[in-house]
Amino acid sequence: VHMAVTIDIGQADDIHPPNKFDVGERLGALALHHVYGKAEVVPGGPVFERMDIRSGRAVITFTGTAGGLIVGRKDGRAAVAVQADGKPARFAIAGEDKVFHWADAVIDGGQVVVSSPAVPKPVAVRYAFSSNPAGANLYNRAGFPVAPFRTDNW
Repeated sequence: VHMAVTIDIGQADDIHPPNKFDVGERLGALALHHVYGKAEVVPGGPVFERMDIRSGRAVITFTGTAGGLIVGRKDGRAAVAVQADGKPARFAIAGEDKVFHWADAVIDGGQVVVSSPAVPKPVAVRYAFSSNPAGANLYNRAGFPVAPFRTDNW
């Protein structure tokens, strides 16, 4: 079983995205790669792999970065536009008190470094972890969005 992430092409008040074209392309890429063995086809977006804590920052590593991570913007059926001066949004970080705070995030190659002055000793990170993650803007270079994730289980 595989998953096509569509958090960037849906509508907050309708589970059925009007942009069926991009949904079909994403599902088609999954089938071409996994069913038909087309190794050159990127099958989807980055997926959380692990979190490491370094010097009061959470370093998030992903699989499926397809050459790196970008901050992007998706408008309708147009390709994802790179936001060269943009910062990854919709990251939250928590310490041992289990209270999440919006966080600063920076792309570092195939990883994202997440921090907040309110959380000097992080223990958990969440990305786009809400019913409507409007503003989630992290993609791989192939234009697929990062899947929402959480590192905690509380």
